[in-house]
Amino acid sequence: MKKVLLLPLFLLLNACATSPPTKQGNICSIFQQKSGWYDDALDAQKKWGTPIYVMMAIMKQESAFNADAQPAMEHFLWIIPIGRPSSAYGYAQAQDPVWKEYQEQSGNSWSGRDDFGDAIDFIGWYTFKTQKINGVSKWDANKQYLNYHEGWGGYRRGTYKKKAWLVNVAKRVQTTAHTYNAQLKKCQGDLDSWF
Repeated sequence: MKKVLLLPLFLLLNACATSPPTKQGNICSIFQQKSGWYDDALDAQKKWGTPIYVMMAIMKQESAFNADAQPAMEHFLWIIPIGRPSSAYGYAQAQDPVWKEYQEQSGNSWSGRDDFGDAIDFIGWYTFKTQKINGVSKWDANKQYLNYHEGWGGYRRGTYKKKAWLVNVAKRVQTTAHTYNAQLKKCQGDLDSWF
């Protein structure tokens, strides 16, 4: 009888643990609501040198902090499912090939794209490599996002220049990063003492 009662409680708690934060426009609220996320983001910042606010702005754009995010299923004749347009999955919306590369190069071979700590570490790794490969500052959320979306080669070829919608999205990521930075300056002391 006890097992029957505990299972629904466990499922409810598990669902709450992976549900996206409710106030995504405020990085302080996100970290206060999601226990452990601040420590994970701080670890990634220390490891890769990318500011927390840049990594979080990229993640907000990519998945809205949804652990199970993935591209919508495509259909033939609006009825028959034929698959998804890419293998992007999880908080970071990382695709299979680049996720494998991250696992091999970072040593984080047991990582999961639906784990926040692994996903924020991936974004830190990616932005670190973007600086090494294309010379883009880790503080430049706009150009970092263009690299993130188009890939390092695509960014070098300027593929984003023919995508006005993407240029606008990258500007939005930059705006979010600025907002998150200003907010984080006000609550980081509290976060450091609480967590």
